[in-house]
Amino acid sequence: MLKIQTEEYDHRRINEILRESAEDAELFGCLGQRFIGAGMASGRIFIHGVPGNALGAYLNGTEITVYGNAQDAVGDTMNEGVIIIHGNIGDAAGYAMRGGKIFVKGNAGYRAGIHMKAYEEKVPVLVIGGCAGSFLGEYQAGGTIIVLNLQDEKRNIVGSFPCTGMHGGKMFLRSDCSGIVFPEQVTARPAEAGDLSELRKDLADYCRIFSLDLEALLCSPFTVITPDSRNPYQQLYAAN
Repeated sequence: MLKIQTEEYDHRRINEILRESAEDAELFGCLGQRFIGAGMASGRIFIHGVPGNALGAYLNGTEITVYGNAQDAVGDTMNEGVIIIHGNIGDAAGYAMRGGKIFVKGNAGYRAGIHMKAYEEKVPVLVIGGCAGSFLGEYQAGGTIIVLNLQDEKRNIVGSFPCTGMHGGKMFLRSDCSGIVFPEQVTARPAEAGDLSELRKDLADYCRIFSLDLEALLCSPFTVITPDSRNPYQQLYAAN
């Protein structure tokens, strides 16, 4: 295992060292270095500290684990791989991600899952263990967003304006969602047996990573949100 004391390097040198080595790597003392693991396609990276923006941007297969919090744009436009965060994440997590999985133990900031998309066998997954800020799933075009609200169930599971512009994909919220206002272009309904079966694989991975009880989670009420239209702004145009 390659070990790197990151206080000595900026993000460019850290990524150079990671790419030059064929070993898995463990990073210590990370404090705001951006773009760690960007575009990498193999191996594992274990990070102690707080990586900066765009952790795992354009990730192409590497597995990244952070033992703490991460800043904005985790997994920006990632294609494949896994990102595991043992803390909270900032805004715009999974921005335009088109494959791979992001598992977050804590909360997410604004605009998580914005512009997520899917193509053929690539179906990205974002699982948030706590709650999410406003504009969750904004312009979502594909993939799956799951929010579990396990950190503080007295808080709202999502902030304002969830699913704004959503025109693809699916969202699962561990809540009956009473009091949450969704846009007219989506349908929100209680999860049924088939929906819970669909959830099982991704939640099994999440529970294995964070040592949770899968069956207890699946006994909770979930709400499923899907788009009604592929063009959520159709009614705004004079000619359709």
